[in-house]
This record gives sequence, structure tokens and C-alpha cells, in this order.
Amino acid sequence: MKHFFFITLFCTATFFAQAQRLSVKTNLLYDLTATANLGAEVALSPKFTLDISGNYNGWNLLDGKQWQHWLVQPEARYWLCDRFNGHFFGLHGMYGNYDVYGIKSPVDLYDNHKGMLAGGGISYGYQWILGKRLNIEATIGAGYLYLKYDKYAAPNSDVKVESGSTKNYIGPTKIGVSLSYLIF
Repeated sequence: MKHFFFITLFCTATFFAQAQRLSVKTNLLYDLTATANLGAEVALSPKFTLDISGNYNGWNLLDGKQWQHWLVQPEARYWLCDRFNGHFFGLHGMYGNYDVYGIKSPVDLYDNHKGMLAGGGISYGYQWILGKRLNIEATIGAGYLYLKYDKYAAPNSDVKVESGSTKNYIGPTKIGVSLSYLIF
């Protein structure tokens, strides 16, 4: 038991002694659309990390249109060099809810639609080191989304015009220019 304790202590110390174990980030492109977002990425090994982000937009636009949503997007990443530096490839998933009114979305939803989406895809990105703890990252991804929604007569109406409709989407699923802060 004593040996197990020392081995565990050594492995834990080695884990935290390595640079770049955890980062927190924000996607600047989402910030431009007034979508609150926060992400975290943790190192799993020298070449693998797990990134997860959450996004929320609950505001109406000035002209009465709306694109309200929340979204969770986890991603497993493989780094070609060192983690948090250089090129990476990712496999991401996503799940969320949305309420769209008066905006043509990438899946051609014009009227008032409320529903959920689920899907995933692959991504590519690159991360530049700006300083000891500050990085900037660019990423793009494509994949598949399944959308299930109800169509309503007007915004904030309880009158359903159509119920249980579905749509399949294949195309861009992720884009980002993120500013990240390395904690360890």
C-alpha cells in the first residue's frame, strides 16, 4: 500500500509539473454575435485533449427577429505536435435548443421554429502561442446535424402550425477564433 501511495504521488506530481494542462477560453466570433460562451480544455496525454464549450444567446434582435439558443459542444482533439500548440484534428459532438423567428438560418428555417439539435463532425484547427499563458486558436469543422422542431404561428405563441418536423443537415458545424488562457 505504501508503494501505491508513492507511485500515485509521483504520477500526480508529474502530471501537474508538465506545462499546459488546462485552459479556459472564449470564442471571439460568438462574442461578436452577443452569444455568451465559455470553454475549457484539459490535457489527457501529450497528444490528446478534451475541449468542451457552452454557448447561450437569449436576446431578441432590434427588429423583432430572434435567434435564441443554448448549445453544448464537446470535442476530443489530437495534436500533431504538442498539446495547445500548432495543428490539431478533432471529433466534436453537439446538443442544444433553439428558438428562431424571422431569420433565414443555414437550414432554411424562416418562420418561428422552436426545437432541438444534435449532431457531430470533424474539425481542424491551429493554435498560436502569444505568451506564457495566452494563446489564440482558429478552428473549423463540418458534420451532420439532426433538427427536430415545432413551427409556431408567431413569436412567443402557443399556437402550433406544425409539430414534430425534422430536418437533416450536412455542412459546416463549427467555426471559431478563440482566445485561451492556460492555467497550469
